[in-house]
Amino acid sequence: MKQSFDQKQYNQTIKTYQPKPNYFINCLKAFVVGGLICMLGEGITTFYVEVFNFSEKDAGNPTVTTLILIAALLTGFGVYDKLGQFAGAGSAVPVTGFANSVSSAALEHKSEGLVLGVATNLFKLAGSVIVFGVVSAYLLGIIRYSWKIWF
Repeated sequence: MKQSFDQKQYNQTIKTYQPKPNYFINCLKAFVVGGLICMLGEGITTFYVEVFNFSEKDAGNPTVTTLILIAALLTGFGVYDKLGQFAGAGSAVPVTGFANSVSSAALEHKSEGLVLGVATNLFKLAGSVIVFGVVSAYLLGIIRYSWKIWF
């Protein structure tokens, strides 16, 4: 005999079996891990300033490149995924999270070949982020330019 549930009854039934998330601990882990990633970035910036005599402004580009390289390597070794499971949103600091999403897509499709696997799927997840960023910057640029002309 089949028992029929409507959607509301089903949601109430499964709610008793779902674990309750600990929001405080999750936020604390995200804050600490995100802070440590940012602290690593500041350390790398200081390294470039002190060792290679870059200015603070000029040290930004090699710092971002280094963070991308570290995140891509950690993704390749499977470490960044474990960090993401532990820290949640804290591991999604923009530069390292972006590097992780691109590297993960490349690794996932490497068995399909270099062109049809890696190249076509490389920006599958990150592509939408890039498009959104470019379109948003364009629209904000038009608004700013219009604001200067009118006021």
